[in-house]
Amino acid sequence: MNKTPLFRIGLIVNSYAGLGGSVALKGSDGADTAKRALELGATPKAPLRVNQALQVIQAYSNHVQFVTGANGLGEEMVRERGFAYDVIYTPEQSLTSADDTRELAQLLAKRDDIDLLLFAGGDGTARDVCAVYPAHRPVLGIPAGVKIHSGVYAISPTAAGKVLEQLIQGQLTSVTNADVMDIDEDAFRQGTVRARRYGEMLVPAELRYVQAVKMGGKESDELVLADIAADVIESMDDDTLYIMGSGSTVAFIMEELNLPNTLLGVDVVLAGKVIASDVTASQLEQLIHEHQGPVRLIITVIGGQGHIFGRGNQQLSPAVIRSIGKENIQIVATKAKLQALGQRPLLVDTGEPELDAELSGLMRVTTGYHDEVFVRIESA
Repeated sequence: MNKTPLFRIGLIVNSYAGLGGSVALKGSDGADTAKRALELGATPKAPLRVNQALQVIQAYSNHVQFVTGANGLGEEMVRERGFAYDVIYTPEQSLTSADDTRELAQLLAKRDDIDLLLFAGGDGTARDVCAVYPAHRPVLGIPAGVKIHSGVYAISPTAAGKVLEQLIQGQLTSVTNADVMDIDEDAFRQGTVRARRYGEMLVPAELRYVQAVKMGGKESDELVLADIAADVIESMDDDTLYIMGSGSTVAFIMEELNLPNTLLGVDVVLAGKVIASDVTASQLEQLIHEHQGPVRLIITVIGGQGHIFGRGNQQLSPAVIRSIGKENIQIVATKAKLQALGQRPLLVDTGEPELDAELSGLMRVTTGYHDEVFVRIESA
């Protein structure tokens, strides 16, 4: 356990979520409804449910840091459990509102060191987070509201804690895009269920292994690689400049594209054609500059130690990586290859410690067709 790296969790608690349920208000959206529920004798349930989730990861308190809001927005719960925390937002009033949820979510979105955003509430809370938090960054909801129609919530507070434990331990954790749903509370109080989709967010999912990966052997490896290639190719468009890294997994994708490939080099693809082969770092910088459009990097795990930068792909210089941006890097690898690392992180060794730190944290790895897992990235 001493080797477990620091895991930073953004935390937002809607303390008044679910408040109206016990007093038959069928929801808690809006400050007036929460105030009325309190007047009717309702007691907040969200803090208790957050504590149930945090209890599961209590043993990892030395390896977890929370970034949250003051008082009931999260500070009280993590302090009670003895976790380290930073407070970055203080609400103006003790009775917090949807505005406070959005304000705190926006502040957390500006932090690039947050591994996961954890929030407690109901569908209204999920809507507020979804409205301002980047869709490509992972979140997880602790169910605490009256209405839980959204797919971004764990099935229970304890289940949320189990997912957190899995992530903290560095286990392979699949991710999926889940719908954010909500119903019209006013109509619901009149007996009408009127649901609406408000977007989607990236959430951890139950770990799934396709049979082909479990089987092992050359034939099943090829099936998995074909699935990975299909996923990458499906998302490709003619306007994006694709930088194809070295390694056999990327080589398989190029083969599926019917394009020539430099196994131990870096090639560049645009509009379905190779426009540059076995390029240097300076050539890449020039191509990115001249393209002046979307750029995406496809890379895989190189070597037995799990490097994605710094081993066999030095053409991907710090300047190139910064030009591309972390959000435009797609890592591809089979689950068998990731499992062979024995829960060790993937490594970056760009030559710039500052960049290595920026690249560190949880990143998605494409492991099949529409199948991804979370893997921790660390400086070598």
